Amino acid sequence: MSRAASRTSSRVPLEQRIGDFGASRVPLVAWWVAAVLGTAALVAATVPVGPDWLGSIGSLVVATTFSAALAARTGGRPFVFGALALVIGVLAVTSDQDVLLTGAAVCTSAVTAVLAVMFTVPATGFLAAARECLIALVVAGVGAMATVGFEPAIQKERFEYVGLGFALLGALVLVHRLGAGFHGLGRRGLVVVAIGGAILAATLLYAELLRRYGSSGLVDELLSWVTWSRENLGAFPRPIETVLGVPALAYGVHMRARRRQGWWVCAFGVAATSPTTTALANPAVSVTEATLSVVYGLVIGLLLGWLLIRLDLALTGNGGRRSRGAERAAAVRPEPSRFAPLL
Repeated sequence: MSRAASRTSSRVPLEQRIGDFGASRVPLVAWWVAAVLGTAALVAATVPVGPDWLGSIGSLVVATTFSAALAARTGGRPFVFGALALVIGVLAVTSDQDVLLTGAAVCTSAVTAVLAVMFTVPATGFLAAARECLIALVVAGVGAMATVGFEPAIQKERFEYVGLGFALLGALVLVHRLGAGFHGLGRRGLVVVAIGGAILAATLLYAELLRRYGSSGLVDELLSWVTWSRENLGAFPRPIETVLGVPALAYGVHMRARRRQGWWVCAFGVAATSPTTTALANPAVSVTEATLSVVYGLVIGLLLGWLLIRLDLALTGNGGRRSRGAERAAAVRPEPSRFAPLL
């Protein structure tokens, strides 16, 4: 064999080299290092400790790593979307324009809210479901620091509604693929999604009507409950997270261990992760109060989620501890690991 032929035969195609690099642990380790450093910068800026630019740098790093992670988790191109998020973030920070900074903050909020839901894995029991809800809210909490790190100029209610709308739309688009499309819903899934949509619409509509047109007596009564909770407990749980987001996520990961349509229920988990990503956007609320509000919503929401899970098991399974144990052992619907692509 000639020397030229030997060199030709030893060459590895570019596509194979890229695939081998993507299959190695190097990208995952690099992602973890960048995410931890970005989170540390955001924590230092929140305390605050260090130079003023730590918040902007931390937001850029977290927005980039979270965008890449969401793309990788959903079978996309992490390097492309990570680079795109980095370019958008750099343009927003260097321009110092309120419109661009607010847009970057909204995008970071929505991406983080969706990633927090996609980051979960199926749960065979309630404790595992509670763990997944906690992990999702921790991810969303990091995104909350990154969101305010861009220092957006916002109108609070509008900012929260836009972030929630983008997150819900993104989650439904992805869940349509993960949940085998609309035909994968089934009768039970259709009922659950309809109930979740009705609760979401009712919660948002009621809050807006109460804020705009509610009678002074009713508003004063509700505000007195909020005031009492803030004065005695340190915070008041966010209704949409408590009533819909956390219960839907807990029940959704429980259902995913048994049926693929559980992804459709998990989509409403953004009603918990999205409010968490915007929890620090209100300058009138301290970091401690915002954190307590999320924690209270998590605790009460998990109680509601436990009731949903028990109701589902009561309607679909047999009674008795032994039967529940057998049902849990049989809940082995496979899904990729937490750090592997879902698609």
